[in-house]
Amino acid sequence: MLIQLLKSKIHRARVTAANVQYEGSLTIDEALLERAGLRPYERILCGNMNNGARFETYAIPGPRGRGDIILNGAVAHRGQPGDVLTIMSFALVEEVDARGWEPRVIVLDEANRIVSERGL
Repeated sequence: MLIQLLKSKIHRARVTAANVQYEGSLTIDEALLERAGLRPYERILCGNMNNGARFETYAIPGPRGRGDIILNGAVAHRGQPGDVLTIMSFALVEEVDARGWEPRVIVLDEANRIVSERGL
């Protein structure tokens, strides 16, 4: 049997911009994507800690090292610059492989720099 488990999480990501005119997605600094184990265009679930909004979209890489977290398209209505997000992706895992499973988690500071990580 397959079960769905948390694969990757970026915790306390601060929104740096919102662009309603863009096609859609969430731009994430490429270095943060890689460190969290997320792939470009991977489906993600986001929770906005400021207003309680939850939304699904996909991740696209932003310029490395800038700390960008940009709400694009319709999801730009789910937050504003300064809001804090939890960004998650999930994987289907065989139940037998779920024992000892540990997701990759990075926690960010106010400038979207990594302050802690686990599961790497």
